[in-house]
Amino acid sequence: MNAETLLSRLRAELDDGGLRGSFLVRDLRTGYEIGIDPDLEFPSASLVKIPLAAATLERIRRGELDGSAPIDVQPGRATAPGPTGLTRFRHPARVAIDDLLYLSMAISDETAADTLFALTPPAEVTRMTRDWGVSGITARHPVADLSDTPAERFDPTDVHLAHALAINAGTAGQGHPVPQLDVTRASSGSARAFTSLLEALWTPSKVDDGVASRVRELMGLNLLRQRLSPDFVSDATKWSSKTGTLLNLRHEVGVVEHADGGTYAIAALTESRVPAAIQPEAEVLMARVARALRDHLRAGHVCALPDTGISGMCSTHRLISPRTSRN
Repeated sequence: MNAETLLSRLRAELDDGGLRGSFLVRDLRTGYEIGIDPDLEFPSASLVKIPLAAATLERIRRGELDGSAPIDVQPGRATAPGPTGLTRFRHPARVAIDDLLYLSMAISDETAADTLFALTPPAEVTRMTRDWGVSGITARHPVADLSDTPAERFDPTDVHLAHALAINAGTAGQGHPVPQLDVTRASSGSARAFTSLLEALWTPSKVDDGVASRVRELMGLNLLRQRLSPDFVSDATKWSSKTGTLLNLRHEVGVVEHADGGTYAIAALTESRVPAAIQPEAEVLMARVARALRDHLRAGHVCALPDTGISGMCSTHRLISPRTSRN
């Protein structure tokens, strides 16, 4: 199947399943990539914790922060479904910065992430990401804002009303009365931007090697594996990722490393038209689309260079060599 036929089929499947998405798969050994609307910007939700972790680790490397330093953390006392870790604690805790990084990345703990944001504010995280040569990712607010949406104001039996608002109130330019869903006010990024960040963490780049190695390790410890993981985990592969969820948004970005040396960065950012909080079918569908794109590249279908007229669907990003040393 050629790229055009594959992408047409996958777009139809997404539409039939009530999803719109920004997908990109990049072969980190060759630079070839294939995607669906890879430059479409979305609120990033918890995906922002990846650049936050990298920025925190860079400041530790510079000696500006001490990873072993204990931080007094106030309890989140969350009662609504969803939040994890310190966000659900009822009593104050003292946690080292290194351990806050683990909680933020492995179980997507919002209180842990915001404790890190208090040390390195969103604007500084954005600046550092730009300094690494990664554009298109912007951190704008604390992660706790993700738990202050209309969904928390409805009774659990009426949560579908919050999703209906999320679906129907957006503008053509991706503005939204819910600030966490407005790409000009929320932390945001696209599949291409997050794929470029993954590339910077998995291949030689301006990111320090030790910083990148620790972020890769933290992403490998991710315990939230209901989304893309089932299609990429096996005894012969390693899947390292981070999820992001907010109202009708479901995201995951990660890297699959095969025993034969193949390494693919994968980003799937989606929004649903179905007003329901729990949608396992959407999880399955976005994984199936990401897997089909990866399978196309892995099969060697380097089919459509930018001068073919279908640029942006299947193209060459840039040729890169396997990780050896960093700039």
